[in-house]
Amino acid sequence: MMKPWMILTALVAATPAAAQQGFGAPEGCEAVLTIQNKGCVMTNVWQCEADDPGDQWIALITQGGVFSVQRVDDEFQWLESYKLTGNERLLTPAEDPASLTELFETQIDTWDFTLETDTGTERNVGYDQLTGETTEIDGEVLLNTEFQGRTIDQDGNEIDASNGRQFVSEKHRLFFFGETWPQDDPSQVIDMSPVEFIYPGEPGFFADRPKYECNVIESGYQP
Repeated sequence: MMKPWMILTALVAATPAAAQQGFGAPEGCEAVLTIQNKGCVMTNVWQCEADDPGDQWIALITQGGVFSVQRVDDEFQWLESYKLTGNERLLTPAEDPASLTELFETQIDTWDFTLETDTGTERNVGYDQLTGETTEIDGEVLLNTEFQGRTIDQDGNEIDASNGRQFVSEKHRLFFFGETWPQDDPSQVIDMSPVEFIYPGEPGFFADRPKYECNVIESGYQP
């Protein structure tokens, strides 16, 4: 449940954070994985000693630089995120918490949770479902998923509604981008599927720039 409809709204210009040379995990943390995706997007993943076991930090990086940094738990609940468009925090307990355990055991996971944002609360309702198929990308065996989700503001207005296909890893307990489209226009597909999985010691590990489809106007985030 990467919830891409929540962050596909803008591709912002480079910021001081994006302009720094290189990308490193904070002190007391260990860099564990880099993913280069289609659509001129990449992610860096790290874990910190001070966090609860299973928590992971994910930095989403576009051609403009670092777009967001978020912390997820072992079930892939979004605990907190810091984005150029504003910060978010999960309100607990969730009505129906996201659960990778439930997804892996029953093939489907419904979720209903609320995020506190800089402008109010946003309720997110939907599901992730395993298709029963797998895909191997750069040596990683990923489970294929389908999802549907809606975001509703504190006044009850629907902000966004999307469908899509993504990937999830039992090994990493992480979701990875795939294809997503708005429910009212299935022809507008955005594909940010993984291309490379890069580990410590390998060329390109913890890079600070995406490398795929960055010169394709139609790809990636669109403002």
